[in-house]
Formats: sequence, C-alpha cells, structure tokens
Amino acid sequence: MQDNESFLSFVAEFMEIKDKILQGAEDLFFKYGIKNITMDEVARHLGMSKKTLYQYFKDKDELVHSLIIEKIEEDKIIFGKTHRDSENIVVEAFEIMKNIREIMGHVNPVLFYELAKFYPKTWNVFNEFKNGFIRENLEESIKRGQELGLVRKDLNVKVASRMRLENIDMSFNQEVFSTDKFNLVDIHVTMTELFLYGICTLKGHKLINKYKNVTEE
Repeated sequence: MQDNESFLSFVAEFMEIKDKILQGAEDLFFKYGIKNITMDEVARHLGMSKKTLYQYFKDKDELVHSLIIEKIEEDKIIFGKTHRDSENIVVEAFEIMKNIREIMGHVNPVLFYELAKFYPKTWNVFNEFKNGFIRENLEESIKRGQELGLVRKDLNVKVASRMRLENIDMSFNQEVFSTDKFNLVDIHVTMTELFLYGICTLKGHKLINKYKNVTEE
C-alpha cells in the first residue's frame, strides 16, 4: 500500500513538473517563435537546470511536439463545444472567429511558419487535426446549413470544405501573407467572412450581416 502511494505521488509530481515545463515553453515560443529559443533559455525561464529539463524532454523537438499536441487537444475541446452548441453554421463561424481572436491574439505568427519549415513531424500532426477533426465538423455544419436554408443547396460540400482548409494553409504562407505586412487574426477573419458569403443563401447573408451589424440595401 505504501509503495503504491509513493508511486502515485511520484507520478503526480512528475506530471506537475512536466506541465510547468510545457507552460514555460508556451510562454516563450508563443511570444518569440520557436527557432531562436534554446533549451538553455527555457530552463532559465523556468528557474531549473538544463539537466532537469532534459530528464523530461530529450530535446527541443520533443518539447515542441508535446506542446503542440497539448494545444491541439485543447482546441478540440473548444471547437468541439462550439460545434455542438451552435444552432447553425453562421453562429458557429462567428463563435470560432471569437475563439481565434483569443487564441491567435497572443501567438507570434512566426511560430506557424517555423513549425511548417523546421518541424515537419509536428506540422503533420496539425495537418491531421485540420484535415480530420476540422474538416468533419465543417462538412457537418455546411450540410446542416443547407437543411436550414442558410447554405446553397447546389453547393458541393466536399469541394467547399477543402477550399476552406486550403485557406488555412494559405494564411500561414509567408510568400502570400508576410508577417511584417499582415495580421494573422485579420487574415482568418477576412477569409472566414468571404467563405460564408460565398456559400450562403440570401437568408444566410442576412444572418451574417446581422452578426456584423451591417445593413445592405
């Protein structure tokens, strides 16, 4: 019994320190990007030795990978709840834009470019999330929008959803939207609005304009 309690205590302490490291890495990577932050700087930020840091993560690649997986799981909870609770695709899209403002508002956009360029294994995890979880939710929302008369009946759902996902990839493309000229949140909001206006019926447009507080003749 004593051995079991000791083991559980060890596991709890281990996970607590690991979570602390992930939070510290998030603080630095999200503010400054990944490439220029070293494991020495992560350890110094956390007030621990680099030796201790390496007991939990064998290298920076593993630390980055673990952090992004954790953030994706958090996003699944947030976006999953939004998807379930929203009465239609327009409401859901505006709620997601609100979430994106909160999530992206404190993230240096260079982080995404660096993930794609220097961390292909981790970037593949993000792409799996995008092409799986996000695509499935999006297609469900479009079909529900068609049933409610908010989305055009003649719309090819699979084509529309894939075009939307390509928009996400484009937003991270430095050659198209360089970080010194464009704001990542503004890019996503603009792309979302263009997508909605493109797929929606007149009834859907009126609902979009209501959320935007826009009056059109």
